[in-house]
Amino acid sequence: MNETEILALADRLFGAIEAGDVEGVRGCYAPDIQVWHNFDDKTQTLEENLTTLSWMVGRLGDRRYDISRRDVVADGLWQLHVLRGTVVSTGEPFAMPAAMLLTMADGRITRIAEYLDPLPARALAG
Repeated sequence: MNETEILALADRLFGAIEAGDVEGVRGCYAPDIQVWHNFDDKTQTLEENLTTLSWMVGRLGDRRYDISRRDVVADGLWQLHVLRGTVVSTGEPFAMPAAMLLTMADGRITRIAEYLDPLPARALAG
């Protein structure tokens, strides 16, 4: 994929998450995607990750990504951002910094390595 295609796919993914469009996220993912998290060293399948995203979308309103850095790499994208929003149950503001390495091929995301501190996500559980 070229740089324009990589950036467009990343925009599509994060735009779908901001809009709460879980099926739009599915369309960005390869069927055999692997989503790895640093905090538990677990790898999620497509359906496991979409379940997690659905849970998050239901608990975090006004989702937006404040992207501080994006670097196109040979097979994807490295991004630093803060996921922001409003905790639905309390109305409190939410912020969770993260870094993600997206690996892409043939117009789809094939792997995500996500680096974050899960502590802020506890606010969504209540």
